This record gives sequence, structure tokens and C-alpha cells, in this order.
Amino acid sequence: MTITSNADTIIMGGGVTGCSIAYHLQQAGARVTVIEREEIASESSSAAAGMLAPIGGMRQGDAFTDLLIAGRKLNLELLPQIQATSGVQTEYHRPGSLRIANSEAEAQRLRERFNDWQNLQQEVRWLSGDEAREIEPLLGEETCAAVYAPHEGSMKPAGVTRAYAGAARAIGVRFIERCEVIGIEREDYMVTAVRTSTGDILPCQHLVVAAGAWSGRCGDWLGFDLPVTPTRGQILALHQPEPPLTHILSGEGVYLIPKPDNTIFVGATVEKAGFDKRLTAGAITTLLNSAIRVAPSLEQAFIARMWAGLRPGTPDNRPILGPAPGWHNVTLATGHNGVGFELSAITGKLISELILTGQTPSLLQPFGVERFTQ
Repeated sequence: MTITSNADTIIMGGGVTGCSIAYHLQQAGARVTVIEREEIASESSSAAAGMLAPIGGMRQGDAFTDLLIAGRKLNLELLPQIQATSGVQTEYHRPGSLRIANSEAEAQRLRERFNDWQNLQQEVRWLSGDEAREIEPLLGEETCAAVYAPHEGSMKPAGVTRAYAGAARAIGVRFIERCEVIGIEREDYMVTAVRTSTGDILPCQHLVVAAGAWSGRCGDWLGFDLPVTPTRGQILALHQPEPPLTHILSGEGVYLIPKPDNTIFVGATVEKAGFDKRLTAGAITTLLNSAIRVAPSLEQAFIARMWAGLRPGTPDNRPILGPAPGWHNVTLATGHNGVGFELSAITGKLISELILTGQTPSLLQPFGVERFTQ
């Protein structure tokens, strides 16, 4: 049956990206409905490690770097606001990070990255191995150099997503959970409604595809290839040793993130395994061995839990943001790979601007899906 959704915009996906877009759109005066196939923050937005350390992805002369820098600035402003509005704790804090080198060859590569970050005016400091161990005593003796970024941080992924959702609900966004969009109704090049797994047809004036790793399926009924595929990431949590880890560490192919619940998150693998979220012995062993090389005292740490999530991957590891080709009222906001939370605020703001004005903001222009067919 047809139900009046009273929505200008329907957003497919109740992860952090969809909830941020909903918040920004509704705040600007739109009427928004979010449709989520499971529950809010049920997939990638609860399985992520929650690291907010964007300098790792920054390169000179790169449009993606511009997006990361804008995203970090807006996160600083917005995360406290949505926590206050929703009453949901985000556990956002900034312990600082150390990117380490355990060999001279690694140190040389790290020095090149450090020079890039300095040229981008990022607040970073070069440390010798001894200086790094003064800041973070858990580092091993093999560490010969490190780059210290004092303001990089961490948050609780499910908490941030639910804070966006709570703030959005507070200003009138409607959420429909345990319901999947399975098709569309159209007139020429306009989507007029979506069909759902519950048998309903919900009218809308605009459709946003923000369905994470499941977004690629939408291309079938939109009539073009949407190259978003699931990328499995396995993660584990260790109980903190004594003394505890106090900084985010990156090295040996892993990251270690101290959390307020007295655990350390260790992650994450990058695997093309389809929608399979099972854990594998080899991946968990690799994560543990790498973590112990970074911080040897973790050999005695107790394992708290292990899990896996599905990132929305793209061929160039960059998000797909912008109008859907061939459609007048469909917008894509997906494929964030491992930086969905770092880009959640800026994605919500810019996608909202695109929908409300009909103009693609300059920061988004390099990230249209058409780049894969040109």
C-alpha cells in the first residue's frame, strides 16, 4: 500500500553518513525520512574502531586531503553539539597519536610523509625512538622514530551515529527501522517514491543513497554501475595492561586505540570477502603479532572481544559523493571506505547543500561516480 511519508527527502541508510545528512537537511528546513534495513548503527557504524586520525590519508595536491581537513574542522565543532542535543555520549577525546617506524627504511618513508604533513601545515612533530618512548612507554625498543600528532582522537562509533540520529529526531526527522528499500517508482528521470520490503510505497521528492556496503545493489534499479563493494575489517579489543597505553599508535600495519572502557582496539584487516563477517584465525593472529611488535607488553594482555565489520569499498578507496548520473533527484553518499566517521560531518553538510541548492559544492566535485567511467 502507499503511505504518505511527508518527506521531501528519503535517505537509504541509518549509518553515520545517513544520519548526518538527515540532521543537516532537517536543520535547514527540509522534511526527512531515514529508512534503515536493520537498526540505527547496526553495521559499519557500530563495527568501526572509531579513530579520528585523518593525517594518515593526507597528501599534497590531493582533493581528498582538502575534504579530510574540512571534515576534521567540522567534527571539532559538531560532535559536542550533537552530544548535547541528543544526550548520547560520543566518548570523543583527543589523546594524540604516534606513527612509528621500527627500521631505518620505515623511518625514511615516515620522514617523507612527515615532510608532506608539515607542508600541509599539520601540527606534527618528529621524534627519535627514545623521545617517542618518553611520551608512550609501551613502545618497544625497536622503535627508532615516530611522528607525533598531539590532537588526533577517538570516539565511540555507535555513540556518534546514535547521537546524530538522536539530534535528528529532536528536530523532526522520521526514522523507519527494520525496513529495506527494494526498488523505486519513477516518472522519466525523477524518482517519485520508493518501494520497501514491508510492501509500502513511500513518496519522496529526493532520494539519497547512503546504504554503506549495500549501496552497490541500488545500481541495478537506478540503471548504472555503482562500484561499492563490501570490504571486511577484522578487529579485536585487548584489556589495558599496567601501565596503560595512553596514545593512539600506528605501525607494523596496525593501529592501537586506547578506549575509555579500559580496552585497546587493535585493527584492522582489509579483505575482499563479500558480505562474510566471520573471523579468521590467520587475520586475528596477524593483528596480535603486529600489536605485540609495536608494544611488546601487550603479549600478556587479555583478549576482551573480537569482531568484524563491512566497510563500503570503492576501486580508488575514495568516497562517491554527488548526483546520480541520469537522474534529476537522486544523490549518492557512499563508499567512504575506512574514513566514514572522519568525513561524516562534512559529508552531511555538503550533501545537504547539494540537495537544497541543486549545485555541487566544489569540495565534492572530484568525487562523483562518473570518474569511474571517464
